[in-house]
Amino acid sequence: MTQMETVRLTQYARGGGCACKIPPGELEEAVAWLVPQSPGADLLVGVEHGDDGAVVRVSPSLAVVVTADFFTPVVDDAYTFGRIAGTNALSDIYAMGGVPLVAVNLLGWPRDRLPAELAAEVLRGGLAAARAARCHLAGGHSIDDPEPKYGMAVTGTADPDALLRIDAAQPGLPLSLTKPIGTGVLNAWHKATGSVSEAAIEVMTTLNAEASRAALAAGIRCATDVTGFGLLGHLFKLARASGVTAVVDHAAVPLIDGTAEAARAGHMPGGSRRNLDWVLPHTDTGTLSEEDLLLLADAQTSGGLLVAGELPGAPVIGELVPRRDSALVIR
Repeated sequence: MTQMETVRLTQYARGGGCACKIPPGELEEAVAWLVPQSPGADLLVGVEHGDDGAVVRVSPSLAVVVTADFFTPVVDDAYTFGRIAGTNALSDIYAMGGVPLVAVNLLGWPRDRLPAELAAEVLRGGLAAARAARCHLAGGHSIDDPEPKYGMAVTGTADPDALLRIDAAQPGLPLSLTKPIGTGVLNAWHKATGSVSEAAIEVMTTLNAEASRAALAAGIRCATDVTGFGLLGHLFKLARASGVTAVVDHAAVPLIDGTAEAARAGHMPGGSRRNLDWVLPHTDTGTLSEEDLLLLADAQTSGGLLVAGELPGAPVIGELVPRRDSALVIR
């Protein structure tokens, strides 16, 4: 077997995927000074609420959406890693109600430890994700890095009067989730055992394009994607930004096949525990067990859209109500 066939990319990184994000509380402290005093009328979405991308109006009928996302390997196969990372980066444009137009690669590579041919496979996977999104992929930037990392900076377009944003939720709306959760747990299981979850890969390589189009067609104006801060973390941000309380029916939240079993075997990423610690002070957890709470806080990679509204085919996992003492209520 060649080196390319035997290398396990996940063994070259401490964390993996969106689970290696800086913890949400620390991140908010670090970027707080970036909030502008006077953002200007054309900066429609900035850093204020931690939306998935920034949005700038360039004409009455056209806005530009920009984002960047990259992370360390969640799977051992280089091509699949590239597809997942590319899909995840493109998702931020869809989560804002936009359409990706052009992307550039972001690559960190330990060139003294891993062959360039593997890096080429990662880039090939990213290209496949961009082509599936009908998004141009042109050039990018690379550095010599102790850990392999890959992602994209993506620019898209949107209608400035029909955005999906995190601060537009209203009481009375249902909460819909367009993909099952569990990729954090299953990626930790993969890293520890080498076993592959095809179900998790299918989730992580599925674009959110159709879900975004369906949300806009339904007149929905509030959504976010579920990634490294977990379902509870991203829902807390949405509820806080919109001034509402989110009530979650934990039994209605879909899990990827094999997630519960991998969690019971102890494969829980550290990012999931940090997510739970962050939201607990703002959450009424009822009688839910720690294991169930950790699954709801599981750090996702390339997850689905969390939508304030009802979408055909997407399970309703809860509802939004007027603001209470807790931003989140789990029943």
